[in-house]
Amino acid sequence: MASSSLIAAAALDLPDAPTPSDGQNQAQTSQQTTQPKKQQTQPTAPNSGSGLSLQGLGFSPQQTQANAALQAKLNKRTHDLKVHQTLGLITLAPMIATIAVSGGATQKHSKTGGTTVTEPSSAGVDLHAALGSLTAALYGATAYYAIVAPKIPGVKPKGAIRLHRDLVWIHGPGMILTPILGGMALSQEDKGEKIHGIASAHQYVAITTVGAYAAAIVAVSWPIHLKFWEK
Repeated sequence: MASSSLIAAAALDLPDAPTPSDGQNQAQTSQQTTQPKKQQTQPTAPNSGSGLSLQGLGFSPQQTQANAALQAKLNKRTHDLKVHQTLGLITLAPMIATIAVSGGATQKHSKTGGTTVTEPSSAGVDLHAALGSLTAALYGATAYYAIVAPKIPGVKPKGAIRLHRDLVWIHGPGMILTPILGGMALSQEDKGEKIHGIASAHQYVAITTVGAYAAAIVAVSWPIHLKFWEK
């Protein structure tokens, strides 16, 4: 009985466990909250000898150089074809205008079967010739950018692009023949002659050329997809 009383008295006389101060609590709390963030934001630095490279992935220097050259060729082709497209659309305006004013540059004969001939005015001839020359210059610039655009090996045009390219065989020769026939017709008019021979085809060749050229533009601009184009 006495021993149990002594144990109880001794237990009551034990000092309390020390409690941390406020500064220590804040330091411990700050350390606990910031330590996981350091582990997340500071990944282990990779070994400098194990960095990835194209050679390490199995690409030879020749292959990487070829890819860079191909990309440069694609960029050049994209640029040239964009200029080609822009100039092509611009060329259509003076081309149509040349046809529109052609009536003022041709002789007009009496519809009653008489021999009365009305000669074209010099202003009408000059305007027609000026618009025709502008059309030819723009057409040449448009064709230039299509020709110099780098070709991609193994890529063949199909669909609307193929039709656009094939129509060149119509409007290309037409752009050459039209001014030649026009010059012949003008020469015959200056001599007081009625336009005859192959020169009389000037107007028809010009209209065919404009039609083929406009169709080439529509082929790559209009949402038309015909299956036979894909063959």
